[in-house]
Amino acid sequence: MAKKHPGNHYLWFDTEFSTLDLDRAVLLQVAMIVTDARLRRAHPPEQDQNFILDFDGMADPWVEENLAGLMLRCRGGDGYTVEEVDEKLAEHLDGIFGRPSPEIRLRPVIAGNSVHADWYLIRRFLPKLVERVHYRLLDVTTVKLEWLRWFKGSTFDKEDPEMIRRYFSASRLGGHIGPHDAYYDVQASIAELHYYRSRLQKNNGEATS
Repeated sequence: MAKKHPGNHYLWFDTEFSTLDLDRAVLLQVAMIVTDARLRRAHPPEQDQNFILDFDGMADPWVEENLAGLMLRCRGGDGYTVEEVDEKLAEHLDGIFGRPSPEIRLRPVIAGNSVHADWYLIRRFLPKLVERVHYRLLDVTTVKLEWLRWFKGSTFDKEDPEMIRRYFSASRLGGHIGPHDAYYDVQASIAELHYYRSRLQKNNGEATS
């Protein structure tokens, strides 16, 4: 079966990490879903990439308090090393697209909310993934700011699972998966972009809500 064209796809990516000081941060969780440009999955939900990493140190107080469940899982001894996660993500992408193209324009684009922070950590910790992606980023936060400031649109509530299911029908939520979980948040980002797209249209050359 022919491989998909990677340049027409987004790698929806989210991380949870130990501190907002990205130079000191350690990865706690990573999640990735691949879609085409129309936000359709490139793989079935059971192949979503969602990994908890081993971590036995101390995180910032906010992380310790608000991500207590995640911290327990990271310290439970069943997590992955960062090298194992990098290898698994690379294998997953190669299974979808084949070996990475030497041409940057033929690689998929990393997408998500405030994804510059995730990209910084990807570059620090996940070199095999870096070899497989474009340097460009699709930041849904940028779209949100424009939507709220210029079009005065209503806010997408990414803490509402039903809203996520409405705009990303292939989402998988439930159990311990909630806001500030990387797997939840990566699905929320896909739904949020679909939400904005569904409300913007071209009218005589001007974008209107």
